[in-house]
Amino acid sequence: MKKKVIFLGGKEIGYECLKLLFKQSKQLNIEIIGVDYSPNGKKTKEFSKEFNLKYLNGNIPQCNIIISVQYHRILLDKEIKMASERAVNLHMAPLPEYRGCNQFSFAIIDGIDEFGTTLHEIVPGIDSGPIISEKRFKIAANTWVKELFDLTYYASLELFKDQLPKLISGEYIAIDQNSLLSSRKTSYHFRKEIDSIKKINLNWSEGKISKYLRATMMPGFEPPYAILENKKVYFCIQEEK
Repeated sequence: MKKKVIFLGGKEIGYECLKLLFKQSKQLNIEIIGVDYSPNGKKTKEFSKEFNLKYLNGNIPQCNIIISVQYHRILLDKEIKMASERAVNLHMAPLPEYRGCNQFSFAIIDGIDEFGTTLHEIVPGIDSGPIISEKRFKIAANTWVKELFDLTYYASLELFKDQLPKLISGEYIAIDQNSLLSSRKTSYHFRKEIDSIKKINLNWSEGKISKYLRATMMPGFEPPYAILENKKVYFCIQEEK
């Protein structure tokens, strides 16, 4: 009997993971019985319509497995329990170090030399469920936020593809995040925190200014700025000729 799977996703990574799941549905012996997508999940929406995948509109039905990739909502306990076997999430950051949002920016500000991406079971709470699998990699001292995002994006796709059969079969041993707290730090960041770290104080040292610029200069979003004469003055990147 085919396992019934719900997919919850957003952004480009959600779209790519849904494609992988759909492409391998026969091999994995699953049926995707519903898809829900974030407001930024335009491609996921279009893909779902093209292949007649049911749009859930926030209503999660009973299923065997829930797979979440960059979904915009925190699932309620009653929603998690709609999955009779497991609910899993792809979190584009190492855990338990970086739970929540804006992980790329804070990793650069923290000056860490290793980052990663994590598949974990979903439990009530924020990115706190047992770790199924992870992929970690070194990062350069002068990394910019877009570079770190790109590295994590491709590592996340690789991790999802490699571990997908185990996510469906359940043939893995999950590690309780609490057991890692003696060797790994932990933090949680809210979405709104990004606004506070974009404000650059020109009295900071050159090194600190450089770090905060690298951490917040993300294409497609409001750039970092300084306040001069009560006005925002934005920073921009100018390539050397």
